[in-house]
Amino acid sequence: MNAQRTVLEADLSPLAGSLFQPTGFPDLGAAEFEIGQDTRALLVESAQSMANRLESTTWDEAHADQAEEVAVLPYVRIVSPDGGFLSSSRLEAHRLASAYIMEGKVGGHDGEAWLAEQFALRKGRPLDYRAVARVCFALDPVSLVHGVFFARKAWPWQPKIARAVTSFVEAYQVRPVVSGGVKRDGVINEAEAGATARGYGTVPHHRVEYTADKITAYFTVDHAQFRSYGLSVPATALLEALAEFEIASLLDAGLRLRTRCDLVVRDVRGERPDAQDAAGRVTKLAADCAAELGPVTEVVWAGRGKGTGN
Repeated sequence: MNAQRTVLEADLSPLAGSLFQPTGFPDLGAAEFEIGQDTRALLVESAQSMANRLESTTWDEAHADQAEEVAVLPYVRIVSPDGGFLSSSRLEAHRLASAYIMEGKVGGHDGEAWLAEQFALRKGRPLDYRAVARVCFALDPVSLVHGVFFARKAWPWQPKIARAVTSFVEAYQVRPVVSGGVKRDGVINEAEAGATARGYGTVPHHRVEYTADKITAYFTVDHAQFRSYGLSVPATALLEALAEFEIASLLDAGLRLRTRCDLVVRDVRGERPDAQDAAGRVTKLAADCAAELGPVTEVVWAGRGKGTGN
């Protein structure tokens, strides 16, 4: 660790067997690349996906609420008009910039207009980056860890906060393993044209998995970015502790990225954070900067329709 950034590397291997399935992209397939002339490498998990996986450590799917370890923190909870849970700023791809927040209602006010007012956005005035960070911290500190982009054409500014924590998984000296299977139909073997799209017929398929000499997960924490938000000392320290909690929790649980990509941690280079210690610091620091944290915000979303909930 240095004053600017922390880098952590975790060597991984398949929990069972030696094959793994990397992330794939539409019309591209797996992202293979070369390092020099002798190393064939592969992107196992993208930075976007790893951000979601880190963020998910703060959420309890079984109870549709925050994980108990970080329950002192605020977030935005999206509900239907009858109060039923729909989503949250921890689950939405755009976090606080989610369409469900922008097109929902906050205390009877249109979400987009309400948030623009919170940011104090004004035509002809510079964007106050630190004011945006303070509002994001009050609504959901996790948005300052993993970033948020308010791409709102109607606003005089479109505030953007980059990821302060970046993670991805790469594999080296990879070799493809081509296999396949078949979806069998015991009733109709040869269906008419178009029937397979509806689930009829016997359909063979291929699969490409990989083996690798080495699989490594990388984590970087940008401490300088945390400080750039202009928050108090305990608030900045809370973001540091939150980042450590997420990384530690993910490493402790192992990375079950897909059915055929279940990876366990074999070795860690760098100072491995402790989830329990980090959670304790989050709780203490949240009390120390309570004046900068807001309550859980409830947004009511009734359906599609900008600002109307219709």
